[in-house]
Amino acid sequence: MAVKLTLRMDERLIKDAKKIARERGLSLSGMVSNYFKSLSMKQRKEFVESTVLSEVSGILSTKKSKKELLKSYKKHIEEKYL
Repeated sequence: MAVKLTLRMDERLIKDAKKIARERGLSLSGMVSNYFKSLSMKQRKEFVESTVLSEVSGILSTKKSKKELLKSYKKHIEEKYL
């Protein structure tokens, strides 16, 4: 069951987030929900590969494996948001 959640954030941040969501064909609620899901999965020692990582992993030229890219992306997200 989906319920409403009110968040207070800087107006510019909300505007930018809405633009990013629109460009990716997602709703802002969907992006926020996916973020919270990833936090929940982290607590269970699991990590769901994000759609963003999936999109760019084939574009980037790197010698790292997909597993190594996922590990470095996970570390980046944890440092940024936790």
